[in-house]
Amino acid sequence: MMQRRDYPSDLSEREWAILEPLIPPAKPGGHPRTTNMREVLNAILYLDRTGCQWRALPHEFPPWSTVWSYFRRWRNDGSWKRMHTALREKTRVKAGRKPTPSAAIIDSQSVKTTQKGERPQAPCAGRYHGTAPPGARPCSQYPRLSWWQALTGTTQRGFSASGVDLGR
Repeated sequence: MMQRRDYPSDLSEREWAILEPLIPPAKPGGHPRTTNMREVLNAILYLDRTGCQWRALPHEFPPWSTVWSYFRRWRNDGSWKRMHTALREKTRVKAGRKPTPSAAIIDSQSVKTTQKGERPQAPCAGRYHGTAPPGARPCSQYPRLSWWQALTGTTQRGFSASGVDLGR
């Protein structure tokens, strides 16, 4: 089998060495895991970087349904949060700080609020203002977040969002 060409979103050897031990082990019993976990992570990072649809995932990656299944399982069982926490703590210790922060600063310019505590609504991004075409669905009232933004609460992509300097 030919080795595929790297995408810009692929994990480097150094990044994979950090993440590999954080990947949840295969479920006990049944068939052994045959899916390459590095390729699953590369596929998820590709989806995040390009914004493509799950079903449009290039064929060099594992099947989209396999990638989606792992993404969903790790989201539901807290694996993404554990990976992020481990990366954040490693970064803080490397910087000579305690593994967990002792305080947080919230700037009123960064956190949008409403008087009654309601969820603020985002504009419709210019789609279907006025009269919508027949059969058109209304646009979403909230901006779409990538998995990385939802996980980390940041708009940055990559592990630098958690402060890890991986030398890219």
